[in-house]
Amino acid sequence: NNTNLLFILVFTQEPVITQMSDSLRAEDASAVDTSRKEIYTYEAPWPVYAMAWSQRRGPGSDFRLAIGSYCEQYSNSIQIVQRGSSHMTMQHNNMSSATSPELFLACEFDHSYPCTKILWSPEKNTSARDLVATTGDYLRIWNLSDDGSGNGTLIPKKEVLLNNNKNSEYCAPLTSFDWNEADPNIICTSSIDTTCTIWDLTAQVAKTQLIAHDREVFDIAFARGKDVFASVGADGSVRMFDLRNLEHSTIIYESPHLDPLLRLAWNKQDPNYLSTFMVDSNKTIILDIRVPSIPVAELGGHSGCINAIGWAPHSSCHICSAGEDSQALIWDLKSMPKSQVEDPVLAYTAKGPINNIQWCASHPEWVAIGFENMFEILRV
Repeated sequence: NNTNLLFILVFTQEPVITQMSDSLRAEDASAVDTSRKEIYTYEAPWPVYAMAWSQRRGPGSDFRLAIGSYCEQYSNSIQIVQRGSSHMTMQHNNMSSATSPELFLACEFDHSYPCTKILWSPEKNTSARDLVATTGDYLRIWNLSDDGSGNGTLIPKKEVLLNNNKNSEYCAPLTSFDWNEADPNIICTSSIDTTCTIWDLTAQVAKTQLIAHDREVFDIAFARGKDVFASVGADGSVRMFDLRNLEHSTIIYESPHLDPLLRLAWNKQDPNYLSTFMVDSNKTIILDIRVPSIPVAELGGHSGCINAIGWAPHSSCHICSAGEDSQALIWDLKSMPKSQVEDPVLAYTAKGPINNIQWCASHPEWVAIGFENMFEILRV
């Protein structure tokens, strides 16, 4: 039950990676065309929760995923998993038999408590530092550098640790964050203490902290561009903010009975649209910020509650939803708002409840899904 997961340590979800092609409408992996690689599988030594694709292109930084463990204890882990050449993967022969031979573990490092979210820096310049951010008890920034072995392995170094509670050494757990793509110096975190905090990474200080909701804030996402972001929380509202004027916010949606809204995803190709879902709900809510209060569409299709949503990074009308029914569904919304969207255009059934999905921006033909102690990468 995703309510319990969210409240135990404020750490939820697990990853699986899946691939699908336009001609593929698979109910299981056996339906995949084996003439070209359609699915990569990776088995971790622990339940997978947080998951993120690297946005960089080029040798040594292409086709990488960061994953975080979900263990209900202080000691947790982050792994960087990469697709490599046959030379690289031959050097890493200690992988699980369930792991695709093309994937290898580039590095692993400790993390305090499960990380609630993980993101790579949106900076695409390969000469810049290779940074990863995580949230949990604190916001941490990690710098990954090549270890010089020629095997693709990395050395992690914790660069920054930021506490959102300025008046105490203790912290309110961070539920999520987003990294501003237009200005990679800006990160915004959300917390169970009702606040959102805007961080200046160069100065390593909080620029602004605002009370964003009446109860816990569960997620935050920037729109395309630098200034506009939105958040969702336990008070059942979607609220929109502008960095140029944080004195005011706009409530663009409230759930019918003020049921908590767990996640938020902004359409980066058409920033008029964003999506969210309620706790223990099997429907994805699509909102048009030009028409507040009323969903422009509600996507069903799931027989269990939804755990994750993600817009296609290259298309304004495609979105993926995934949930407890082990289904990952891709929807085509181009008929909105003239007609309701009844059925997904693509469906994939995983081997367990899906906790996370990530659609790769640098390779938009791949979607990663996380479940149990595995992730799968699927061609779409």
